[in-house]
Amino acid sequence: MPDVARAALTALEDLKAEDVAVIDLAGKTSIADWMVIASGRSTTQVGAMADKVVRALKDIGAPTPSVEGLPACDWVLIDAGDVIVHLFRPEVRAFYNLEKMWGVDRPSEAR
Repeated sequence: MPDVARAALTALEDLKAEDVAVIDLAGKTSIADWMVIASGRSTTQVGAMADKVVRALKDIGAPTPSVEGLPACDWVLIDAGDVIVHLFRPEVRAFYNLEKMWGVDRPSEAR
């Protein structure tokens, strides 16, 4: 796992992100090699998690990522090149169900 993904995971753990999933995309798509998905209990927490992830990436010297969705904070996408981070409120995450699209179970649904 690249340093960018590790930095994002550490930042999410620090802010008590829920249902964190890491998906290895290598060989499945050309958009990225890793995807990190996490939930926050409120738009405030999702926004704080996004800010912390972006700061963590800057702290390790990664290029400034592209960020979408900050005004509403229902779903924030952080594109850090080979690592994409999706941050959701639980209802929005359940609606889009990205884990199912990539063929993995959500952490809370693991068998």
